[in-house]
Amino acid sequence: MHKLEIRQSTIDAVTRRAGRRHPYDAIDPRKTALLVIDMQNHFMAPGFMAETAMAREIVPDVNRLADGLRKLGGHVVWVQNVTNDTWESWSSYHTCLQTPDRAKMRYASMEDGAEGHKLWPTLDARAQDTRMNKKRYSAFIQGSSDIERFLRARGVDTVLVGGVATQVCCESTARDACMLNFKTLMIHDALATDNDELHNASLNAFYLNFGDVQTVDEALASLTRGAQAAAA
Repeated sequence: MHKLEIRQSTIDAVTRRAGRRHPYDAIDPRKTALLVIDMQNHFMAPGFMAETAMAREIVPDVNRLADGLRKLGGHVVWVQNVTNDTWESWSSYHTCLQTPDRAKMRYASMEDGAEGHKLWPTLDARAQDTRMNKKRYSAFIQGSSDIERFLRARGVDTVLVGGVATQVCCESTARDACMLNFKTLMIHDALATDNDELHNASLNAFYLNFGDVQTVDEALASLTRGAQAAAA
């Protein structure tokens, strides 16, 4: 997994602002959802155009966090990137930020049901979990998915974000969750990208301004404290 490096100046700034290092150190699991972003073949399988090798390494930690949250009564949502009906509605991305060949390859790879759209096979996605498509980097931006309505209907006020890539779809989703008033945590060892530099730049920026950064072990401990407080 990535080596986590949160700058001391960032930790100090968060502690001054929130009064403690982890703003969300007691989380009610019944009001919490783990959003696992884009852990599908297009981003994980060898040879695919957006392959991120580190994403294969975090699978055990993602599965462990999902299992722990389920046992405490929380929700697990597997969010998959899909390209259906986005060629024109996201034309600036497909025609300006991609070469024509790459745009066509990406689009075909992640159409609903295509091989690149399928979840990575060793993920422990269970029948009780939810699967949801998104059409933009952020799951929360308008027109991307139905995630906000889904979470509100279940009384969720806290989201844990894992998946790939840390600084792209995961951070975009996490930032927008914060803007929509969800308590938001990015989970370091349940996130992956191309290198430690990108990973840590994203987590430092998010932690400083938008929410909390915890490890899987820290998040499970926070969820346990929250469950105990709710039961008291």
